[in-house]
Amino acid sequence: MASNIRLVEPTMEYEEQILRFRQALLDANDREGFAGCAWLEDYTDVGEWLKFLAKLKTTKERVPSDLYLAVRISDSKVVGVIEFRHHIDHPILGLWGGHIGYTVCPTERGKGYSKEMLRQNLEKCRVLGLDKVLITCNDDNIASERTILANGGVFEHTVEVGGSTIKRYWITL
Repeated sequence: MASNIRLVEPTMEYEEQILRFRQALLDANDREGFAGCAWLEDYTDVGEWLKFLAKLKTTKERVPSDLYLAVRISDSKVVGVIEFRHHIDHPILGLWGGHIGYTVCPTERGKGYSKEMLRQNLEKCRVLGLDKVLITCNDDNIASERTILANGGVFEHTVEVGGSTIKRYWITL
């Protein structure tokens, strides 16, 4: 049941789970794989990744962001990752990246976790004072589109990026 998750900040307590999650995404080899994972694919050392995430919260060189693990309450398994970017005043984020990126472990997809992850993350966006957020997905990513629509997404238009068509949605908070 998707409501059986909570969003938590990553810590070393979840090291083994994070590494399993990372490996599952690598094994799946899908093009959407690491969306919203803050370059997790580049880190084999969770401690170093956590240091990078800490810098992302207050960085001046990148858009500040917060990342959360979606942890299933019943067994403490990391089933997804979601990243919230504090603003989109950036050429990529403003065009096709958006405020929020997320992914669900390939073995846990189709269970409603992404909808609940996004719902909980939108609450965090409200607390930070945002009025609306931009969320995007590839035009052929039906699951992500359903997640966005289920959380109040309103289609704006598509953009072409690197040979892909990206759909842009706004969610008013």
